Amino acid sequence: MADTTKVPGEVRTDFGKGYARRIRQADKIPAVIYGAGHDPIHVSLPGHDMMLISRNANAVIEVLADDGQKHLAMLKDIQRHPIRPEIYHIDLLTVKRGQKVEVDLPINVTGEVDPSAIYTQEETTLTVMADALNVPEQVELDIEGRMPGEHALVSDIVVPSGVEVLTDPETMVINVSEPIEQDLGEEPETEDEGAEGESGEESGESEGGEASDEESSDSE
Repeated sequence: MADTTKVPGEVRTDFGKGYARRIRQADKIPAVIYGAGHDPIHVSLPGHDMMLISRNANAVIEVLADDGQKHLAMLKDIQRHPIRPEIYHIDLLTVKRGQKVEVDLPINVTGEVDPSAIYTQEETTLTVMADALNVPEQVELDIEGRMPGEHALVSDIVVPSGVEVLTDPETMVINVSEPIEQDLGEEPETEDEGAEGESGEESGESEGGEASDEESSDSE
């Protein structure tokens, strides 16, 4: 991501839930920029633009604040509504050009295992160190043709040049195994077994009927 997206920001000095609610009602998102030894800077950012930008969890933007300052910052934490596609708040970390940052990248699994196999994904992210302005959106792991009993490790993931993998290379990402056969239950009864069962049921109903008559007599 060599080119950064420029986003206008309004520096804010008012705080509180009520103020934040009014910001969101105006299609803006409250955010804070911190790091690099400066005090936290509270801003409001355009809602629609940030919804699009936040699709990349490690996106870097340049905030053009209305006080004339420019802030190069990376998305670090996004608070979202649990149901609606709505962002409550964004934390941004100040970065510098050429600076390396530690980030978690989504692992995208590609290819298909052998038809005789199934797989489970044990890890979904990869921790790396990368240039703040060239952080990949994701990494890919190819599992094409893998057989039952095989594994795919972190060491099997190919990362772009300049990206340093921090996760243990022996960490299992994909476990390939045979499908588990489902138990279809016991075999159906034969005709003879069914006849014996019916006879027993009839006998039980008869006994129940006699007991019922006795109970009726006692109650009288």
